[in-house]
Amino acid sequence: MTEQNREWFTATELANKPGLPKYKRGVNQQASKQGWNTRQVKVRGGSANEYHLSSLPVETQAALIKQHLPTPVKSSSESNEFSYDPQALWQHYDNKPQKQKEAAQNKLNLLLQVMALTENGNVTLKNAFLLVAEQNDISERTMQGWYHGTKSKKGVKFYARQDWLAALVPGFVGRTVTADMDTEAWEFYKADYLRLEQPEFEACYYRLQRTAAEQGWKIPSKKTLERRIKAIPLATRVYLREGEAGLIKLFPAQQRTVQELHALEWINGDGYQHNVFVLLPNGDVTRMKTWFWQDVYSRKILAYRVDESENTDSIRASFGDVVDQFGIPEHVTIDNTRAAANKWMTGGVKNRYRFTVKEDDPLGLFPTLGIKVHWTSVIGGKGHGQAKPVERAFGVGGLGEYLDKHPKFEGAYTGPNPMAKPENYAKKAVPIETFLAVLEQEIIAWNAKPARRTEICNGIKSFDQAFTESYQTAVIRTANQEQRRMWLLMAEAIKVQKDGSFTLDAGSASGQGKNRYHAPSLLDFAGQKITVRFDPQALHEIVYAYTLDNRYIGEAQCIEATGFGDTEAARSFNKHRTRFIKATKLAAKAEVAMDVMEVANRLPLQPQPETANPKVVRPLRPAPELGRHVPQPQLTEDQKQDLAAFQAEFAQQPPAAQVIRNDDPQARYRRWVNLDRRLRDGKQLSETDQKFWAMYQKGDEFRFMQDFTADFESFEESVEA
Repeated sequence: MTEQNREWFTATELANKPGLPKYKRGVNQQASKQGWNTRQVKVRGGSANEYHLSSLPVETQAALIKQHLPTPVKSSSESNEFSYDPQALWQHYDNKPQKQKEAAQNKLNLLLQVMALTENGNVTLKNAFLLVAEQNDISERTMQGWYHGTKSKKGVKFYARQDWLAALVPGFVGRTVTADMDTEAWEFYKADYLRLEQPEFEACYYRLQRTAAEQGWKIPSKKTLERRIKAIPLATRVYLREGEAGLIKLFPAQQRTVQELHALEWINGDGYQHNVFVLLPNGDVTRMKTWFWQDVYSRKILAYRVDESENTDSIRASFGDVVDQFGIPEHVTIDNTRAAANKWMTGGVKNRYRFTVKEDDPLGLFPTLGIKVHWTSVIGGKGHGQAKPVERAFGVGGLGEYLDKHPKFEGAYTGPNPMAKPENYAKKAVPIETFLAVLEQEIIAWNAKPARRTEICNGIKSFDQAFTESYQTAVIRTANQEQRRMWLLMAEAIKVQKDGSFTLDAGSASGQGKNRYHAPSLLDFAGQKITVRFDPQALHEIVYAYTLDNRYIGEAQCIEATGFGDTEAARSFNKHRTRFIKATKLAAKAEVAMDVMEVANRLPLQPQPETANPKVVRPLRPAPELGRHVPQPQLTEDQKQDLAAFQAEFAQQPPAAQVIRNDDPQARYRRWVNLDRRLRDGKQLSETDQKFWAMYQKGDEFRFMQDFTADFESFEESVEA
């Protein structure tokens, strides 16, 4: 088998591939445990096991297919001399008589024997022709002519394997002349067309025409170029235009069996958004989202919870319903989403890639109950839906047909997407009570529907029957009252204060405060972090304190109820606040059509006017307060003489010293403004003024006065100070 078409791989080749253990021994152990399709082959020094591609994990299959993709054949004189149209080839085959078709089939059978020897038996092509020719009493040269061709007809090696039968019918010669095309033009077109944006052929050809006219390239017609593109192997085209997610679709999906499981051993969960408008008690109209838990073995829906969004509360509460009614599963498969992979559910799982993993995170519900968590496969950055059986219940003919299109929801159905709205779109919204009642009845009917076409039901049983038969004979783990607190309650790591109290943030989403709790038993844990488990719908009641390794401490009472009483109410408040902010932003943006930067850019530049040096200045003197009598002091004759001497001495001081008061911020700021203007005009300042100018602008008063003068345009900065 050629390197491009390999389907069998040894453990050495598979080691350290995506989805597989790092070493050969681990690969063999996983193969034995999961029952991979295996065969033994002879190798130097003994034998070894090879494993079929279809048995490997899907991420490993994608990596191997990508690794062994056939590379595009470079243009050569031989490849340019011959090309063919598969459709024309098979039309030629259909027009031939049955006798020629049977002869072509016999030739094909012999050539397939040759290929089998070369691909599986380590036999050279020449020896394979010799062996098959001897066994079938036919000329070896004749068979080689079928494969390699003759002067008048190309052999099958020039055709795709699926076209060999038609090519062995005589008479078809294909196109032996290829239109001229410059190599650079061909590479240009491939680079444009074979990319993940998946541009249309017409757009790429138009770009090629424009570029070719400028570069002087020779290019063929559209039909010829289409044939050249189709000559590139399909797997290569799909990978380059659709990536790994598209490539994996070309390979048959692995068929997984659930025969070795039993009821409740493995469950999987996912959220489904209903295509129905629902009226909530607060007057909001929205589409509800339901989280479903499904049994992998029987495909029965075990539990569900409905909410406005996919969140931790609905996932946790619905899982509690599963454990309450049926027991604790051994395995669970979920998406690695923010809601499903939250730390309250999966905290402590080593391969959790959502949120920051901290050492003091509380153990999540799944690892605490000994449940092994499995994440759905991700190929090329996209989820792999085949890994979760519950998603098949959401597809064509699934729950949506029975729930969303229920007769009681007439007029409220939204359609699966905006392009498929019904004529009565948004005619009404069903009350939440009606929606929940219909949902309950239809889930019961879904599980009870007979003749299900699954591996276990076998076209005879219902999901209920398949689950019950296995559940009655299975060993089921049940939970005690202490464990029940864990799945019914959320967990949060909190630091204990010195007085034995702590504060929960769970009710603070509305901005109305947080709830404070206290317990005497927590005094010994002052300064340490503990795990607090609480009912998100009763935050004003009792909460339960645990150590970080899940040792029970005791109950704590709410001593200060300032936050919301339940997390759903807080989340609803936050949602409405976000809607309000978003709507206001949109309205504001629509109101102001021109961007402020555009306004700034359109403003004309004004020349800087020359500042004249004032000849006469008037000092600023505070006016006395009006409306009340200002008492005048009674001075003695000696005091009057002292005052007159002080005034005469003060009149001889420089003007600046007369008006600057240490307690007048406006005067100080005016002085700085005038000094700054003098500096800009190239004038010299005294040492005192220079020091004042430099130090004043570093203080808080300077920044305050700048803002003050900007707000009050009547403030006169130009007054000499």
